Amino acid sequence: MPTQALIMLAAGIGIPVLAALNSRLGVWMGSPAAAAVILFCVALCASVIVLVSLDVRPLARAADAPKSLFLAGLFVAFYVLSVTYVAPTFGVGRAVFFVLLGQLISAAAIDHFGLFGVIATPISARRGLGLAMMAAGVFLAQR
Repeated sequence: MPTQALIMLAAGIGIPVLAALNSRLGVWMGSPAAAAVILFCVALCASVIVLVSLDVRPLARAADAPKSLFLAGLFVAFYVLSVTYVAPTFGVGRAVFFVLLGQLISAAAIDHFGLFGVIATPISARRGLGLAMMAAGVFLAQR
């Protein structure tokens, strides 16, 4: 399996763990927003350590980047805040399964239309069937 696939598999494994840990922290602290702030502080420290260990020079280019690219941070904040708020009462598994369903829909649309500069990969009948089967799997896992 290529290294990229293994990295993304590990990231996928981490998403439910993140949801479980941070939702528990939100309950323990009595505030999903406070738990999200702690999570982002830890994430910032970890990211700074990685950046410093590699090369900080690319950071200087951020000022010239299209400002719309910074919206990704809002999506991360929305995900973390929503899963931290919802998971304790909705369940981590159910919350992550709905996140996965949203990811399938969004990824298919982004690839199909080549949005945000990605290589366009139209939804063929085979790919559509695969996406439908994945969505059905998500649905069945919740039954």
